[in-house]
Amino acid sequence: MKVMISQPMNGRSEEEIQRERKEIIGKFNKMHIEVIDTYFEEEAPENCNKGIYYLAKSIEAMKDIDALFMCKNWQLARGCRIENQVAKEYGIKILTYDFLYEEEKIKRLN
Repeated sequence: MKVMISQPMNGRSEEEIQRERKEIIGKFNKMHIEVIDTYFEEEAPENCNKGIYYLAKSIEAMKDIDALFMCKNWQLARGCRIENQVAKEYGIKILTYDFLYEEEKIKRLN
C-alpha cells in the first residue's frame, strides 16, 4: 500500500512540519506501508501562485497512491480539503488521524 500525507503547513515552522512527518512516516513504516514523499523543497517558479503550484504537484502525486492520510486539523487547511475532495471523487481511501493514533488515545484514557 502507498500512502500520501495531507498535512497543514501554513503558519507552521519547518521544524514542526518535519517532526510531524517523521513521526507519521515512522508509524506507517512499522506497518510496512510506503509513504510517498510529497514534501516539495524546490522553490515555486516566479510569477505564479505558489499555493496552487504545490497543490498541483500534490494532486499529480495522488495518481500513485492507494490511500490519503489526513493529519490533525486538516479541515483548517484549504489544500488539505482539496486533496480530501480529490480522494473522495476518485475513490482513493481516506485515512483519518485516528487510524494511527487511536491506540495511543485509548492508552491515555486508561
